[in-house]
Amino acid sequence: MSSLGSSPRRKEDRRLVTGHGRFVSDLELPRMRHVAFLRSPYGHARITGVDAGAARAAGYRVFTGTDFAHVALRAQSALPSYVETDQPVIAHEKVCFAGETVAAVVARSRYHAEDGLELIEVDYEPLPPTVCAWDEPREPVHPEAPDNVLLQRTFDAGSVEDAFAAAAVVVERELVTNRHSGNPMECRAGVALWNASDRKLTFWNGTQVPHIVRNMIAELMDLPEGNVRVIAPDVGGGFGVKAVLYPEDVALCLMARAVPGVPLKWVEDRAEHLLAATHARDHRYVMKAGFATDGELLAVEADVTCNVGAYSVYPWTAGIEPLMAGGLLSGPYKLTNYRATVRGVATNTAPSGPYRGVARPSSVFAMEAVLDDGARELGLSGVDIRRRNLIRPEDIPYRMPSRLVDDSGHYDECLTKALDALGYDGFRAEQERRRGTDEPQIGIGFACYNELTGLGRAASAGPRMPFRTGHDACTVRMNPDGRVTVFSGVTSQGQGLETTMAQIVADGVGVSYDDVEVRIGDTDESLWGFGAFSSRQAVIGGGAAHRTAEAVKEKVLLLAAGLLEADPADLRIEDGQISVVGEQKARMSVAEVARVAYLESNRLPEGIEPGLEATKFYDPIRGAFAAGAQVAAIEVDRTTGELTILRYVCVEDAGRAMHPQIVDGQILGSIAQGIGGALYEHLVYDDDGNLSTGTLLDYLMPTSAEVPDMVIGHVAHPADNPLGVRGVGEGGTLGPNAVLAGAVADALGVRIDTLPITPASVWTVLQ
Repeated sequence: MSSLGSSPRRKEDRRLVTGHGRFVSDLELPRMRHVAFLRSPYGHARITGVDAGAARAAGYRVFTGTDFAHVALRAQSALPSYVETDQPVIAHEKVCFAGETVAAVVARSRYHAEDGLELIEVDYEPLPPTVCAWDEPREPVHPEAPDNVLLQRTFDAGSVEDAFAAAAVVVERELVTNRHSGNPMECRAGVALWNASDRKLTFWNGTQVPHIVRNMIAELMDLPEGNVRVIAPDVGGGFGVKAVLYPEDVALCLMARAVPGVPLKWVEDRAEHLLAATHARDHRYVMKAGFATDGELLAVEADVTCNVGAYSVYPWTAGIEPLMAGGLLSGPYKLTNYRATVRGVATNTAPSGPYRGVARPSSVFAMEAVLDDGARELGLSGVDIRRRNLIRPEDIPYRMPSRLVDDSGHYDECLTKALDALGYDGFRAEQERRRGTDEPQIGIGFACYNELTGLGRAASAGPRMPFRTGHDACTVRMNPDGRVTVFSGVTSQGQGLETTMAQIVADGVGVSYDDVEVRIGDTDESLWGFGAFSSRQAVIGGGAAHRTAEAVKEKVLLLAAGLLEADPADLRIEDGQISVVGEQKARMSVAEVARVAYLESNRLPEGIEPGLEATKFYDPIRGAFAAGAQVAAIEVDRTTGELTILRYVCVEDAGRAMHPQIVDGQILGSIAQGIGGALYEHLVYDDDGNLSTGTLLDYLMPTSAEVPDMVIGHVAHPADNPLGVRGVGEGGTLGPNAVLAGAVADALGVRIDTLPITPASVWTVLQ
């Protein structure tokens, strides 16, 4: 019986819900020492001196930037406009953002290491900081980029000028989105151990990309890649923040080599995370859109500036947000005439990097805003103007103006189903009833989006890095007892991948779900896997697992056919039993076949080698777009600006939902994260480059009280990949900005141009 499509108990749950999770924070090793990093209090300053004498005299092991001045991270891209810059492991000439590391202390506990930091004296010569990416730079962050622009690109299709000249209505809008932090449950963490006799490094790291981390650490430390082992145990959330190789990671490994045989541990605290882990979504969109009288979208012109912070993060570069914004700004709407100039601008703020939905929560907000403006100007409803322009199944494959190819087209179906689940007509009637009364006003907001998932090597919408993130590998081994071990290149950050990979392999081989064990996150156990990002693991990692499982099944059937003197085509495997097609009774078990394969080689048919194992790679070449629509009804109190979500609905096309409970959990969690960004979360810097919202008292995050009950619906149109799946990990984040801003505008007749939507900001707009 197939386990795919059902929701068996997750394999991770036994250890996670009983407190036996294996997080980096839990790791304890003999002789372990702890690391604390000294961080710059200045947003921009030259370092004129570092005095660690007092700390060393007190018995602390201290490392400063000069110890590792020969090592730097350098994110590369082949785009012509990209400006490459170095990111030091520990700053030694100048600091470029408040929170950058300037020294590190090793001690017997984190408490003592923090004491050691207080004994280090650093002399700074302050420089003028630049905080806002669309202000004039006060001083270049890097000499290589005097204007602070690290990357600029223009996406161009059709004739924008002619289309605007023919338009019945042209709308213009400037929108600014707020700066976010990922804030996973477990902050960044690492333990590094150097074995001097073998010249081998073991690095336990809470990372989403263990193989990429191994690759770069080996290069920076001048080691054979096989001498570096990266282990990502249970990862307490990542959301993209842990898809970056950080200077602290490299520093930890370099320090471990300097103290051989001593494990060095660093676990980031929450204040460090808000200060120094990557940020995202600090964007400005200057939009212009032209419409025909019937609402047809004729042209879009956009100027997009993304604050990429102080450094170009490895490996994703400063282009990850601006290029994704420009490549997918038009979303699920048909558009011929398009021009978008995007740029990544360096500032003296924490570096910007990948974060769940990469740029698209902002770009969807911008696109949906101009659609709503066009509808108002033309006297159309928000539903009508979207339906007029959505890509439809008959348009597939649809080449977007950025040349990406959309393979979905089921956007109107998602929107219709979402409106029905909302009770759209009922809320419109209640909205009319409340007009002119003192009751809170009701508004309805919409967002339609296309989420590009499972990017193959031909579908990269981001920077042209020196490698393509298109494939993953999987090894499936049937053991002598008939049970199966899976070594997958996927990496879990809480998505239940041990479960879904087990389902895929169980179905592919024909054994019980309970007889499959999945091992992930260890670079010494599995072949190359690029890791967790871009909603890729179900499509690509799942595709590799499916192909490998089928290869093992073929081997089992070939061996069984020899033992039974039957044709392999006449045999089938179900629940670990092998039978002849058409017969009710099984002829033999998979375990019997496996025993012969390993232990009774004298029974092996001629031409069949011992063992039952296979390894396969999978690359979807392009990718799979997931269609989605979100709608919500809210009420707003005019006197306070307070917003209450009455009902929130999301409908997505996940293709084939392999584990429906996990799929719903991913969608629910991503919407909650999106609501947090729309209404609460905001990293604010003052003019001197100091972070003003450096604790969770200032950086507000939604709790269960602020997250509404949500209705999740599905349409199911299989994608063109081995499992027919589409990714769902990020789509939920794309809608809330647009949905909630549009709902406020619908309720109050105002425009929301700046996020987050706080009671104060709504009240101010009303005044």
